Amino acid sequence: MSAVCLRGITWDHSRALPPLVAASQRFEELHPGIRILWEKRSLDEFGHAGLAELSRSYDLLIIDHPMLGDAHHNHTLIDLQPLLPAEALADLESDALGQCLASYRYENCLYALPVDAAAPAASFRPDLLERKGHPVPADWKQVIELARRGLVRMPGFPADIFLNLMGMCASRGSSVASGEYLFDRAIATRCLEELRELASLMPETIYAMNPIALYETMASVDEFAYCPFAYIYSNYSRPGFAANILLFANLATLSEGTPLRTVLGGTGIAISSKCTNIEAALDFCSFVAGRHCQSHLYGMCGGQPASNAAWRDPLLNRISNNFFERTLESILTAYVRPRYAGYIALQRSAGMLIVEYLRHKVTAARTLQGLDNLYRQSLPELANESEIMP
Repeated sequence: MSAVCLRGITWDHSRALPPLVAASQRFEELHPGIRILWEKRSLDEFGHAGLAELSRSYDLLIIDHPMLGDAHHNHTLIDLQPLLPAEALADLESDALGQCLASYRYENCLYALPVDAAAPAASFRPDLLERKGHPVPADWKQVIELARRGLVRMPGFPADIFLNLMGMCASRGSSVASGEYLFDRAIATRCLEELRELASLMPETIYAMNPIALYETMASVDEFAYCPFAYIYSNYSRPGFAANILLFANLATLSEGTPLRTVLGGTGIAISSKCTNIEAALDFCSFVAGRHCQSHLYGMCGGQPASNAAWRDPLLNRISNNFFERTLESILTAYVRPRYAGYIALQRSAGMLIVEYLRHKVTAARTLQGLDNLYRQSLPELANESEIMP
């Protein structure tokens, strides 16, 4: 009898591939007739390339929740809601971490099970801050003061800049992608000005940095010691992963004392609508998303689980310098991004416009007008029906 072979695709980092491979190996041992093969693509491809073509080649897709509008429109993924046993679904719901599970519900369908949780939080080199004689900033004023000393960086990739602006605006009560405007104009103007003040104290190299590049640099050279917000990676808090340990912390408050709320990231595991072995694929999805695998095999092999039990697990916290305890609040309060068909392309194009503003090439008024224009063009009723970019 020939074995069932499932092909999956994830993104390229030690947080993503190794825990899936480890979970797959154990699943194969428990299910001798099934093989699961994983491939990877870059973080940028993961965040912005379409799922429609991938769904024709892979059974299992690691996805981000803003992709759901396009996936729903293109019939790319299988609705897992009617396929999951009631007991399994109830267990997932009882172990849900913040909005991780809810973010994969769209139009009364459940298109993925969460396996990875992330949101931007602060990070720092404890040894370097101590050597320089500076505490971890607690508020925006202290962040700016530390930046004036050349010790602060943030990722400047367009999508990261856009999502950090979204988090700042949402923190101050702005609606997001509601009605005619992307953000409340007055709130967004203030947030843009604060972001530009911060960016002006950093070198141009930030615009070539996504969170991975930032963490790799901060952990390997003594160039800077603090980042106010970037999507978190527990790997850099684990001994032996990089040259220097990074610690993570709650976000500094905004200038008026408002708690800074960031934007939910993480990943879910989905089944392609082209999959011919749905039962086996569903069994694996349930296995890897279950609290036992998440708290043990997945988390121990470098993963960043989406299980509430895992984030509170004493062993996972012990091996990661309490990474999960330190960043739990950022996940629980994270804002869930829009998920309408056409949204994903907005992250990059809007981010590019914000970068131009940070580089003093356009005014805040023109930036906000441009953001609103891009937002309206991305809406489903205006989007090109042939567009498959999630």
